[in-house]
Amino acid sequence: MPKKLAQFFMKKKEEAKFKLAGPGRKLNAEPQPTTSQKKGKETYVKPTRKGLGMEARNAAAAAMARCTKKDTKEFNTSLAAIQAQVRRELEAERRTKEESSKAPQSDQVQDERRNLAVQGVYFRCPLVSDEILPKSEWRMKIKEFLYDQLNNEDSGLSACLIIQNCNTKDKADACVETLTKYLENIINFPDDEKYRKIRMSNRIFSEKVLHVDGAIEFLHAAGFEQQEIDEDTFMVYFTKPEDGTDQLQMLLDALMCAEKINLEIDRNIQVLLPSQAKKNQLPQDFFRVSLEELKREQQLKTEALESSLVLKTKAMRDREELRMVNRYRYTLIRIRFPDGVYLQGTFNVYEKFSQVHEFGQSCMKHENLEFHLVGPTGHKFDEEDMDKSLYDMRLVPNILLIFSYDDPDSAPPGNYIKEELLMLIQPL
Repeated sequence: MPKKLAQFFMKKKEEAKFKLAGPGRKLNAEPQPTTSQKKGKETYVKPTRKGLGMEARNAAAAAMARCTKKDTKEFNTSLAAIQAQVRRELEAERRTKEESSKAPQSDQVQDERRNLAVQGVYFRCPLVSDEILPKSEWRMKIKEFLYDQLNNEDSGLSACLIIQNCNTKDKADACVETLTKYLENIINFPDDEKYRKIRMSNRIFSEKVLHVDGAIEFLHAAGFEQQEIDEDTFMVYFTKPEDGTDQLQMLLDALMCAEKINLEIDRNIQVLLPSQAKKNQLPQDFFRVSLEELKREQQLKTEALESSLVLKTKAMRDREELRMVNRYRYTLIRIRFPDGVYLQGTFNVYEKFSQVHEFGQSCMKHENLEFHLVGPTGHKFDEEDMDKSLYDMRLVPNILLIFSYDDPDSAPPGNYIKEELLMLIQPL
């Protein structure tokens, strides 16, 4: 694990140097236009994939792992079997509608979670483990992981990450600023004794360092030790000036480049039949506000609209739409294939549409065939849409996209989705 932490910091330092190098340029690209010239539009280049994509493999394995605890029957993934199942469900849906129109609908109390389109939002953290967990569980697991690393030789690196990941941003920033000043004073004035002692009762130390997770551990790793002097407690730096300050400089660099450990959203791939795709209710994890607050606000707006005859302008409608979109952190994307099967994945609202396209491509049985996705309004997404975020395109909070080959006549027979993913279909 210490090797992973060292690689993490090395990557952050390389990223910082890369950002300072200016905008990127391909070696085989044409010369960059001057500011007086009109910039050409960047085009989206579809990625080429071989075999099942890493994202699809990971998601398939994760989904299969989640399903192993359930009693499942063998499911026939042949094209004929799936088409027959789809026809049966559509016919059953038609009969249900006919019967409901003749008889009054009875009150049924159902488990709320069974009506959810997805049970939650899950994440990965390769630095810590290969598990797939909710964000709340990851925060505790990351904290435990980092504190375990304090027993290793790279305890200073672990302490830097603890400061960033186990405290609020304001507390972490104030602590980093103070610790940076302590270390810089010793590096710049190695022979000055006053910079080698920090009074722990000092107001700045008490407010910005003492109660911050990882701060005391960082000072210990830097060479400070707690000592009683004249009935007062100090953190004292005992390393001799002639021993140099290389260790302090290394820790200072780590402190400056340490960041929060980012979680990677798991697509939580699901393959659904038409009846299973009826569930559109989203879990609380998708919202920035609580579901109860959202429902209450929507009810108030509905009542206000009913009691008002004021016509809304386009600007008013746009503002209201924007307020609605801003309530969501994630969006549920479903792709419906011509055979009636749905592919479902979870995305951050700020991910690019190109990532949705790649997601669909990675799950296709024939990845090399060109295809396009069509929105619910009939809009065919093209290369100009690939670099736009799902937030900007208003593909929030859940959206249904229609899959179609660019040349329908060249579509091969059989299933559209890979056999490995069709195994994820849960029998009814």
